[in-house]
Amino acid sequence: MSSPAAGAATLAPRRSSRFVAWVRAWRAGLVPFDEVADAVAGDEEHLVADAPGTWTDVSLREALPSLAKHSPDDIRLVLPAPGDPRGLPGPGAFAGAALVAGEAVVASGMGLVPEVRTHTSGSGMTWETVLWRVHPLPADAPKASLSTPGAAEAEAELSAVLAETTATLTRLDVAQWRPELAGALAALRRPDGGTDLPPGFDPRARRLFARAAVLDRVLALAGESAPGGAVNTYEAQQRDAALRPLTTACRQALVAACNAPLRL
Repeated sequence: MSSPAAGAATLAPRRSSRFVAWVRAWRAGLVPFDEVADAVAGDEEHLVADAPGTWTDVSLREALPSLAKHSPDDIRLVLPAPGDPRGLPGPGAFAGAALVAGEAVVASGMGLVPEVRTHTSGSGMTWETVLWRVHPLPADAPKASLSTPGAAEAEAELSAVLAETTATLTRLDVAQWRPELAGALAALRRPDGGTDLPPGFDPRARRLFARAAVLDRVLALAGESAPGGAVNTYEAQQRDAALRPLTTACRQALVAACNAPLRL
């Protein structure tokens, strides 16, 4: 039986990963335009700022036609982190925003970065909207695919690092302060045939995306403070050192899965 953490994780893939996967499938003619915006947004409200030909924020559905001339290979996922800017087209406003968000979409001539905004009504109710801000990119910006591994390489790396990290966390007695994390990591070692990607992606990319999307949420859980302060500073440092290689492998796995060649 999978853990609650692993189950919840499948509901929260990175927004840029869903954007890239579904928009690429649309541009390949594998899914209809009418399905794309809903598949990307899910239950959230998504708006786009500074889209070509617009003067104000518009809905995601209204902004998508600005990508209608792009081929699937022109649209790429990047998941940069401090010290690891792979896939970014060099310094600038887009690179800075992407590093802050930890995710972005690169398309020919433009980059999109999601910003989550929290709103509060007069009665005190809060809700969130997602604003995709469009940044112009130079025509000679490098493609993300030039600096990221393929799906097979990323899958092998993720499996190897996951096994090593699980062993390290066992030695650190992670179950004492995060029992749900230990269970989720154990569940992740089993192959997952998830179908979170749209049509066109091969079984390896689907399997890699399903596994990495869950792991991405588990790693976010691991980064939180333990209930009741059960982790001291030294233990937190040990945990972070153990998880750092896995975090990198997970990001590269998501990138490789979403940027994988499509089967037309």
